[in-house]
Amino acid sequence: MPDYPHVEKLDSVTVILPVMNETTSLDQTVRIILRDARDTLRELLIVVCRQTTPQAMTVVERLQRELGDLIVVHRQQLPFLGGAMREAFALARGSHVIMMSSDLETDPNVVSKLIAEAEKNPSAIVTTSRWIDGGAFHGYSRVKLVCNWAFQHFFAWLYGTHLTDMTFGYRILPASLVRSIRWEELRHPFNLETVIKPLRLGVPVTEIPSVWHPRVEGRSQNPFFRNFAYFWIGLKTRFASKRSILKSNCVGPG
Repeated sequence: MPDYPHVEKLDSVTVILPVMNETTSLDQTVRIILRDARDTLRELLIVVCRQTTPQAMTVVERLQRELGDLIVVHRQQLPFLGGAMREAFALARGSHVIMMSSDLETDPNVVSKLIAEAEKNPSAIVTTSRWIDGGAFHGYSRVKLVCNWAFQHFFAWLYGTHLTDMTFGYRILPASLVRSIRWEELRHPFNLETVIKPLRLGVPVTEIPSVWHPRVEGRSQNPFFRNFAYFWIGLKTRFASKRSILKSNCVGPG
C-alpha cells in the first residue's frame, strides 16, 4: 500500500486565491477561471487577512454578490501565505485543490490544463514549471534567474527527482492528500514543502509549463533574500521519516 491516499477520480476543484492588495488582477484571474473551468469548479476559496486592503475587499465583496455560493471568503488566523493555504486546505470542498495567486504571477489560463492533467492521474500532483519548454520568466534579473536555477537543481538532486521548478507554488493536489500531511511552514517556503513532503511519501508529481509575469499592482510579499529560508525545510524534510510527515490519524499499521 502507498503511504498516501489513493484518489479514484477528480470530481471537482477548489481554487485557493489569497488576496492582499489585488483588485484588477483578482477580477481578471476569476474571470479566466470561470471561462475555462466553471463546470469543474466547486468553489473559489478567497483567503483574506487583516492586511487585505479596503480596495481589494471591495472587489471580493462584488464577486460574492455576482457569483453567490461559488465564492467562499475565509479570514485567515494563521499568518502569511503558508498559513492562508493551510487553513484553505482544511476548508476545501472539492476533491482537488489548486494553489495559485491572485496577482497574475500564476497565469490563470493554465488552470484548465492543470485540471485536465489531474483527471488523467487523480492521485498525483500536477505542478507548473517556468523552466521547461513552453515556460518562461519575464521580469527576472540575471542574478535571480541564476539563483533560482541553482535552487531548483540542488533540490532536484537532493530528492532524486526530475522536477525543474519545485518552489513555484502553482499546482493541483488531491484534497485528501493535503489534509493527511503535517504542514510546518507559514511563509513562502510552504510552496516547496507542498512538493517535497509528497515526494517523500512516494506521490507521483508531474510538470506542465507556465509563464511567470511580475505583478502589475501592489508589491510582492516574498522579498528575494527570504528565499534562502527554503533550505531549512528542504534539508529537514529530506531526512525526515515518512511517519513524521503524516498526521498521526493518517498513519497506518507498521
